[in-house]
Amino acid sequence: MFRYPCQRNQARRSASMRADSRLLLPPAQQVSSRREFLSRWGMGLGGVALSSMLHADMHAAETRQQGILERLHHPAKAKSIIFLYMDGGPGQMDTLDPKPVLRRLHGQPFPVKKEPTQFDNNGTTFGSPWEFRQYGQSGIWISDLFPNLSRHADKLCVVRSMTSKFSEHTSANYFLHTGLGIVGRPSMGAWAVYGLGTEADDLPGFVVINGGLTPPGGLDNFASGFLPASFQASIFSPQGSALANLTPPTALSEKRENDKRELLQQFDDRYLEKTQNADPIESAISNYELAYRMQTSVPEASDLHSETQATLDLYGVDHEYQPTAIFARECLLARRLVERGVRFIELTCPAVSGDRWDQHSKLKQGHENNARAVDQPIAALLEDLEQRGLLEQTLVVWTGEFGRTPFAQGSDGRDHNPYAFSMWMCGGGVRPGSVFGATDEFGYKVVEDPVDIHDLHATMLHLLGVDHERLTFRFGGRDHRLTDVHGRVLRALLA
Repeated sequence: MFRYPCQRNQARRSASMRADSRLLLPPAQQVSSRREFLSRWGMGLGGVALSSMLHADMHAAETRQQGILERLHHPAKAKSIIFLYMDGGPGQMDTLDPKPVLRRLHGQPFPVKKEPTQFDNNGTTFGSPWEFRQYGQSGIWISDLFPNLSRHADKLCVVRSMTSKFSEHTSANYFLHTGLGIVGRPSMGAWAVYGLGTEADDLPGFVVINGGLTPPGGLDNFASGFLPASFQASIFSPQGSALANLTPPTALSEKRENDKRELLQQFDDRYLEKTQNADPIESAISNYELAYRMQTSVPEASDLHSETQATLDLYGVDHEYQPTAIFARECLLARRLVERGVRFIELTCPAVSGDRWDQHSKLKQGHENNARAVDQPIAALLEDLEQRGLLEQTLVVWTGEFGRTPFAQGSDGRDHNPYAFSMWMCGGGVRPGSVFGATDEFGYKVVEDPVDIHDLHATMLHLLGVDHERLTFRFGGRDHRLTDVHGRVLRALLA
């Protein structure tokens, strides 16, 4: 871990959003500004004109790292988002959208025209292997896959009319995470932190807790794209050390560490001489400063031993089924990060026997394994957030990248279906105990209130107090936004 000389961040956040970025440096260590730091180490920034230019760039960069919005566009319902990504695409007719007709026609030829599918190995009508029951005063139908989540039915806002533009995992994942089906765009978490910053002094604003399955498309799903690099996700692990290489190596001498710092400074010097572009260097310095603070904050935030045994049992941290134990740690860590002011947290799935929620065969076994991994921890997360008074200000989102076909792939699987899928949201200003949208009698296509990914993104930003049309970044000659030129706030979902 390299320790650049640091300063106190002079940009102060507004009452609700700005936080002091003081660094916990030893008292004897001299604290210098970034400008002084770059000049002192010969970064090729001499000259009055260039110095003035750099000063302006640095001021802008510091402001961006705190969030560019001086004030919210409208009152926010949520301060943070926990995004529960169900990698692979859970079947809507197996989870949240019951279709009795599929069971009646199970094994018979599918009675309507089939669209082209990913693998074009289509079989007969495939009824869900699970029963559905109504729960709570709202009477929301939930599959037997989720016995624990069903207790929270009256908290859920279920959307049965989601659609995607892509039927292949990688493009659909980019679309879900960035609003475009190709690589290179900033992730939704990066946009949120770019606009709002974070209330955490010593933790990243955007964290991905990786349960073991990196989505198709890789880490670019969580990248900052054309936004400054300081807004990309930090990848945490729910097991062992939350971050690799967090503790400075004790075996290295002070001279060795200084030599490493000087080498980095030489690389930065050459880059600046060639490009005269301070922003990547500013982002790097910002990341080094944050990394220094995280040497103390991350071990504390990720130490689950400080939790009561009752809380650990509630989540299933010591569950005999290892994927459940892993996801339990993810959910509990997410709650701890929300408590500490982290803006956007995404959880990925643990590896289970079979595959992620992508059951091209052995649907019953695969969906049951995946549901067993996440059901108890997610239910515990909702209960824990509510008990601590955090659910009202935390938006929890559960979704995959697309749905599944109502007819079989082969004999016992389902292929990808972008024409309809289900998701739910909870807390953070959404209408509890509600269902929005509808599919046809087979769950194949949306027939009422279609929702696309841009609408989801617009609504998520709205709940954070941000107008998705006004959060922009100038790149390539035009202003870009998370929703591009699309998206509408789903006001029917708002409490």
